[in-house]
Amino acid sequence: MKLITAIIKPFKLDEVREALSAIGVQGITVTEVKGFGRQKGHTELYRGAEYVVDFLPKVKLEIAIQDDILEQVIEAIENTARTGKIGDGKIFVSDLEQVVRIRTGETGTDAV
Repeated sequence: MKLITAIIKPFKLDEVREALSAIGVQGITVTEVKGFGRQKGHTELYRGAEYVVDFLPKVKLEIAIQDDILEQVIEAIENTARTGKIGDGKIFVSDLEQVVRIRTGETGTDAV
């Protein structure tokens, strides 16, 4: 099993969710986060004063999947979250050693 963590732009969330649902992904955890990479923030004007926004709003997706759909999930996220501009985000893939469904006690792929 794999854990995919994707950081994307907030306005792309619905498109990514629909694309993942279409390939059979059943569960996604979504967290609103802030951060920066090469984009390094931007300046904004507020009540006549200019200030720097260092951390930009992003959305973090966490998805536990079976190994056999890994490439499909990566491709779906990549294709739907891409705008072609800096700050589109990142996808991280990690191995999952154990998954337990709390309600039933199921483990492994049955718990996903």
